[in-house]
Amino acid sequence: MKKLLLTFMSVFCFYIGFSQTEIKGTIIDEAGVPVTGANVLIKGSASGATTDFDGNFSFTTNLEGEQVLQVSFIGYETYEQSVNLQGTLVEINAVLAEGGNTLDEVLLTATSTTRSQKETPLSITSINSKQLAKLNTSSQADVLRSVPGITVEGGGGEVASNIFVRGLPSGGQYQFNPLQIDGMPVLSTFGLNSSAHDVYFRNDLGMKSMEFVRGGSSILYGVGSVAGIINYTSVTGSPVAKSTIRTEVASNSRYKADFVTSGPLGGEDSNTFYALSGFYRYDEGPIKTGLATEGFQLRGNIKHLTKKGSITFSGQYIDDNVQYYLPFPLEGGSRERPKGNDGQTIYTLQTSDAANLSYMTPDGMYNSPIEDGVLTKGGYFLTNFKHDFSETFKMDAKLRYSRYQHQFNFFLDGSGVSGAKVVENQQEYLAARNLTAGNFTYLNGQPLAANALLYENRILDRDRPLEELMADIKFTKEVGVHNVTFGSFLSRSSAGDFNVITSYLSEYNNRPRLVDVSGYTVNGITNRGTSYTNRNISSNKVAVFLTDEIKLDRWNFDIGVRYERASGDIEVEGTDSYSVDNTGIANLDNVVWGNGSYTRGHVSADDFAVALAGLYKVNDNLSVYGNFSRGYFFPELRGTQFDANGNPSSYDTEKILQGELGLKYGTPKFSGTLALYAVGLKDRRSITFVNTANGGTTEDVDTQDTSTIGAEATWNWRFVKNFNFGGSVTYQDHEITKSESDPTIEGNELRRQPKFLSTFNLGYDNNKFDGVFTYNYTGDKYSNDTNTIKLDGYGLVNFNLGYTFPIGEDSETLRLGAQVFNLLNSEGITEGSPRLGNNQTEEEYFVGRPVLPTRVFFSATFNF
Repeated sequence: MKKLLLTFMSVFCFYIGFSQTEIKGTIIDEAGVPVTGANVLIKGSASGATTDFDGNFSFTTNLEGEQVLQVSFIGYETYEQSVNLQGTLVEINAVLAEGGNTLDEVLLTATSTTRSQKETPLSITSINSKQLAKLNTSSQADVLRSVPGITVEGGGGEVASNIFVRGLPSGGQYQFNPLQIDGMPVLSTFGLNSSAHDVYFRNDLGMKSMEFVRGGSSILYGVGSVAGIINYTSVTGSPVAKSTIRTEVASNSRYKADFVTSGPLGGEDSNTFYALSGFYRYDEGPIKTGLATEGFQLRGNIKHLTKKGSITFSGQYIDDNVQYYLPFPLEGGSRERPKGNDGQTIYTLQTSDAANLSYMTPDGMYNSPIEDGVLTKGGYFLTNFKHDFSETFKMDAKLRYSRYQHQFNFFLDGSGVSGAKVVENQQEYLAARNLTAGNFTYLNGQPLAANALLYENRILDRDRPLEELMADIKFTKEVGVHNVTFGSFLSRSSAGDFNVITSYLSEYNNRPRLVDVSGYTVNGITNRGTSYTNRNISSNKVAVFLTDEIKLDRWNFDIGVRYERASGDIEVEGTDSYSVDNTGIANLDNVVWGNGSYTRGHVSADDFAVALAGLYKVNDNLSVYGNFSRGYFFPELRGTQFDANGNPSSYDTEKILQGELGLKYGTPKFSGTLALYAVGLKDRRSITFVNTANGGTTEDVDTQDTSTIGAEATWNWRFVKNFNFGGSVTYQDHEITKSESDPTIEGNELRRQPKFLSTFNLGYDNNKFDGVFTYNYTGDKYSNDTNTIKLDGYGLVNFNLGYTFPIGEDSETLRLGAQVFNLLNSEGITEGSPRLGNNQTEEEYFVGRPVLPTRVFFSATFNF
């Protein structure tokens, strides 16, 4: 038995040693400049790597015999070379010729095989590391605004961008398209506390690429998605050490430093590599409120190549606060930025004076954390284990644990008091609150001018801790022309959602001072504890999926099915009115606060998804494709309501049907896509936060059906050497086909979804001088379901240029760059007042959120 075991181990070790071949080399362009971020792989397999900043790459493979090595990168012709793999080192040094087909870019997301975009029967957009590094990556809106089929509302600042995908109703905050990092979602369950995914991380120089795969097939793998997946891939180390540092300054006192460094851990023959990236940023803008943005993030990974795969440990720690901007009163009619009492333009009605608001509650003194804005502390730890049992049988397993302390504190968009105007003169203010008289003064006792206008607003403080554990495991087996994947995804999530609203009074000026009314306010506060809600929610998800990606001579087929079950436990604290003071002012002496009693409920649902897709390669340049899917979406758990007996509302899934027909065409000079699509959503649980009569908020829930048909075109044309012209156009015709709460809105357009979207960009890059001019247009749309408030279309112009200098040996460079956001200072309105909903009307002042004003950035990027 011992001899048999020794013989087996010897044969096994011999097989392991023989089957491993290391392939390494350098990729440069025709000018001798290293190509960073090029995809290098064995054609028809998952074995490969990405070039580092010096154009170097290295990987090992179990494949044997004659194979084809393929190198691809946007803007260059695809390079192929035959290699003979026999277990000895193979070194390849390739020169990429300018030109190339952007559709040859290798796809990493929403698939189990390594395929180019041209071979994949889905709509795909990818942005490589070079492009990401030139964007203002502090905001997801800046990155995603140019992605076809996405409507971006980025007027809120760096975080909580509202992202709407073509054909689907207003959801915002990545509801139908989760953000992923390295193949794992930032959050596995949307709707625990409604916070957007991008509050939990920021882009930095350690992002290697971003892919957006849209369409129903994206629901199959991992966390699944109704409409698409946005996946960021992190930089990992290589045998050559490399670092980049970028410093940035911008208008309104912005300072930021980014870095990424990577390389081997150990000697020259080490199979262990590291990468570390992060940033520190201080910002008093982009709109100055007197409340600053400040914080940092660190991300890193260690990757070890085993004899049959790899194991990667990665993680993040973030400690960052960001100011968030909400709609505010604009000029009625024109909807332009208004003039204040002092005759100066109002850019914000948020004020640092509100940072001092505090008052007594049954739990002691409450101090508003509004100064912290959107505050996130915590991080995640991710382990990714890849193992090849054989050339045709592989495993990819991921485990991620996340824990964040998170607050989302922001200013609302008016008093919310029934019968009150959003901006009032002093007599109107008294009358709307049934006050017969009152003296208006600043907090220092100085009287307010008799004709000074007033603005009563509210602060919403939210405490939202989050903890989550998720796992994703996939087994892939190649059987002839079939590539079959069986996998499972599971997650356990828990989050808190503590909300307090406080009302205060201010003057109507830019960054206003607080105002007191004798007999009605104390220190500017008009209502303590205007609203109180406290919920704790936990979620469990488990899914299994089976897919087959079939590769024939000219046909590619994708077939898949997924089954998923989700359950949630919700507890909601009751409230009472407590007497906490003796000022003699009812709205200040009494506070609405939690009473310690909880209503608890459990809900669950399950459903399945099916996806079918096919692609036919007409020739080397042209492919036609189609896909169809039947999917589902689990409603937001935070929207669960209880009846008088404490029973939770139903938790039935929302059904979605999607279909797409398209073509993809690519040559070295021109590439483009054209698609026709249709989307139908049934039993959509539409949740809207609306004001209550006393200035609080409540959730208005409506069950709706919607439908959309549309067309989309994308292109990239290299019309002259080093020049390219690219863009996209999306048209969609959408409507609400059913509403249980208000049948009169049936036939109306979807709120906050335009019918027309387009992007145009003109770029130049000769590896020394680079520049790009981008124009993004968002068409007319309605802010509410009743289609009574129409928001005019607007365009944003952005300009980015730079010059790269050699500053030393070994490709050490310095790039000096400049960027202008919103070059023409457009004042387009991204949304109306969401908390007025269908009740918003055109008045002397219109509540809306304009796009952010012009901002200029300067940067210096060192590569060494």
